Amino acid sequence: MQAILLAGGLGTRLRSVVSDRPKPMALVDGKPFLHYLVEQLKKNGVTDMIFAVGYKGSMIEDYFGDGSRFGIRVLYSYEEEQLGTAGAIKNAMRYIEDEFFYVLNADTFYTIEYDSLVTLQKTTNAKMCLVLRRVEDSTRYGIVTLEGSRIIGFNEKSEVKCEGLINGGVYLMSRGLLEEIPDGKCSLENEMIPMWLSKDYCLSAYVNDGYFIDIGIPEDYFRFQKYIEDLNTK
Repeated sequence: MQAILLAGGLGTRLRSVVSDRPKPMALVDGKPFLHYLVEQLKKNGVTDMIFAVGYKGSMIEDYFGDGSRFGIRVLYSYEEEQLGTAGAIKNAMRYIEDEFFYVLNADTFYTIEYDSLVTLQKTTNAKMCLVLRRVEDSTRYGIVTLEGSRIIGFNEKSEVKCEGLINGGVYLMSRGLLEEIPDGKCSLENEMIPMWLSKDYCLSAYVNDGYFIDIGIPEDYFRFQKYIEDLNTK
């Protein structure tokens, strides 16, 4: 199965500590963050990857090439302008060959069994499946509401600190959904998923308690560095 890795963001919140490269290429123990994400995908049997790149995307291509050095196949979908998450997925549509494919935020590392998404899709016949994470403070994120395994609310903001389910940035998508994404800049989280819910599409999710980190801010980037250091000393 193919996977699109969304690696085209500007990473402005991380610029104070990572200013010379795209966020997914932030170094962790001498290797780019994206290297660890690719290795996790490989462990789950996903070796056909499409990197949706923009800002300094050539740095990603210089490192991974065609992927053969890492035992994977890599294609590149370049953005000439910022397209947002849904726009980047639509821009990579020409490379999608399968009926279902994975999409990942390339600045997020989440320890999951990817086959669980496939099982969930087959069980619920969903057009899209997500992995959720329960956090103590959801104010930095949008809250996701479930009814069983079906999503009934998404990206709902809370200004009060509270526990909640958040989007883990890992998706299994139907190719048919790509046809509904408009050309140009568009957000998967803020525009397309709420629209699909309003159309009563079946979007399913499950909650996973594996290791989760989004390196969008310096504090979490440093936390992931410590996580890798601890793994390497075991």
